[in-house]
Amino acid sequence: MRAVVYHDRERVAIEDVAEPACGQDQVKIAVAHNGICGTDLHEYFAGPIFIPTEPHVLTGQRLPMVLGHEFAGTVTEVGADVRAVAPGDRVAVEPVYRCGSCPPCRSGHYNICQHIGFHGLMAAGGMSEFTVVPEYMVHPLPEGVSLELGALVEPMSVAYHAARLGEVGAGDTAVVFGAGPIGIGTWFALRGLGVADVLVFEPAAERRAALAQLGATVLDPTEVDPGAYVREHTAGRGAHAVYDAAGVRASVESGLDCLAARRNLVAVAIYEQPFEVTLLKLVMNESGVRGSLCYTSDDYRAVLELMARGHYDTSGWVTHIGLDSVVSDGFEALHAGRRMKVLVDP
Repeated sequence: MRAVVYHDRERVAIEDVAEPACGQDQVKIAVAHNGICGTDLHEYFAGPIFIPTEPHVLTGQRLPMVLGHEFAGTVTEVGADVRAVAPGDRVAVEPVYRCGSCPPCRSGHYNICQHIGFHGLMAAGGMSEFTVVPEYMVHPLPEGVSLELGALVEPMSVAYHAARLGEVGAGDTAVVFGAGPIGIGTWFALRGLGVADVLVFEPAAERRAALAQLGATVLDPTEVDPGAYVREHTAGRGAHAVYDAAGVRASVESGLDCLAARRNLVAVAIYEQPFEVTLLKLVMNESGVRGSLCYTSDDYRAVLELMARGHYDTSGWVTHIGLDSVVSDGFEALHAGRRMKVLVDP
């Protein structure tokens, strides 16, 4: 079968690889769509970061690696011990490997497992014609939820998990920095949680236009001062939660300026490089910064329920490409800002 194989920084190839066999507790999937994630971009341009150069403790796999952890498809085969799905079922995949025995796993927070692995980063993934995953990773798609939306369940669950960590609800004000896929997903998630007053700051005109078309209030942080704008917008109170989906120093500093007293900035970006932050802002406001890592099955179920109700709209920000153009129309186009969200169709 054909697959996108990662070898090293800026070394990705379309290769013929062996079609995976289905083990007794596994599910084999014909992949319909696989999204290129921001993490994939970091791996391509700055990696290997998460892709192991030595065998991973849970999967035993290392590079070269078939990429792809945001995907949906149709079940073609199941192992003898599988009961949750059957051939012909359409599924999304929650691609987290967890050890089940470390303190976070034992407390129910397997998304921060001390040995965490991801299908498509630490095991051969879904940017291929077929892939196999453990039964616990599959989530059947509700009737009416397309395979395209199914491939977006993973990034939308990243955003939904972060939105919940901000502890906001009806009547609150939330601020999002960055209108890439996770920023867009955070806006959708906050609306799904009942937060009507959401402000998004994004410097790129194309991204602002795409999100505004969906009904969001989007502002250019190079034209308005985010902190001053939010203070005026909230009669001096500030935002009940701020979400950094941009991953740069300017968004974190501006985000801290937007926070109401004793509230949190939720960091839901990948930070390639360390940078300085004015911690005195936290001290003087008794505010905090909280990290957010991936999701749990609860987030997947919540996103799928919202999708079944027609909550998510892909108009204007999702593009489909084939395997052969994954570098030029995928990695490079996304890095250059010419695309917002790319789904690879094997």
